[in-house]
Amino acid sequence: MAAPDPSTVRFDGPWIHRDIHANGIRFHVVEVGDAEPDAPLVVLLHGFADFWWSWRHQLTALSEQGFRVVAMDLRGYGDSDKPPRGYDGWTLAGDVAGLIRAMGYGKATLIGHADGGLVCWATALLHPRLVRSIALVSSPHPMALKQAVVRDPYQRRALLPSFLAYQVPLRPERRLTADKGAEVERLVRSRSGPTWPQQPEFADVMSKMRSAIRIPGVAHSTLEYQRWAFRSQLRPEGRRFMKLMDQVLRIPILQIHGELDPYVLTRTVRRDRHWAPTEKLHTIAGVGHYAHQEAPERVNSTILHFLTDEPS
Repeated sequence: MAAPDPSTVRFDGPWIHRDIHANGIRFHVVEVGDAEPDAPLVVLLHGFADFWWSWRHQLTALSEQGFRVVAMDLRGYGDSDKPPRGYDGWTLAGDVAGLIRAMGYGKATLIGHADGGLVCWATALLHPRLVRSIALVSSPHPMALKQAVVRDPYQRRALLPSFLAYQVPLRPERRLTADKGAEVERLVRSRSGPTWPQQPEFADVMSKMRSAIRIPGVAHSTLEYQRWAFRSQLRPEGRRFMKLMDQVLRIPILQIHGELDPYVLTRTVRRDRHWAPTEKLHTIAGVGHYAHQEAPERVNSTILHFLTDEPS
């Protein structure tokens, strides 16, 4: 069976698809039209093995409240370019900074899930003038996550097995794409709460994610995020990057965490306070790692309260 074309992620809906060049490559972005010219910019960054579609509920809800909301396919994902390099923290932060500038803005709020949240943290720390605030979904501060993996056996047991398995060449790519992307669905089911897989939309979401991971180059790019995060710790570049991350961030920060998340534990996101003293932690009851998809109404309400409560 032929692999899906990148254009297959351009689903019809109450939004428009655009191509924006930033940081030397082309990004596929999605936004709801008719935003006011001076509307505050909100950029949505998806997580591992995912793509812009995971933010469909937030795209419309936040746009209706007067924000200019853009969901992007990160480097290597969906219909964005898939260069062989550039999956390090500096470049990924530069991608988002470049996108903000390319859209004609001097500041934006960043909202990210999992790996996308780590890009939020990095962009806020490396390009502070461009970031007004950040909201995270199950994405602890990079130093908090590192500390938890080293010191907390429960977090280490939850995260390290898959993380280490992704470090070998070729085999993880084959596993992600085999059987029409069945491994992606297995991961989502194992990390979500009990109710989302029973909801009518779940089968459609899984169909889209399983197709998107099979777009040529996506599985490899997905894994390169994880590989750089691990291998860089053994190299001078990784130590320099983590030294830059090891600083206090005082902009408005919201951390949304699923009460039942088995992959990123509550005790881990609570460690954020050392580096993010302004952070507000909001727990969503009954959901797991994908709170923005499992309980979109509650997450949207929480994000909107955060955005409208920010100092201008």
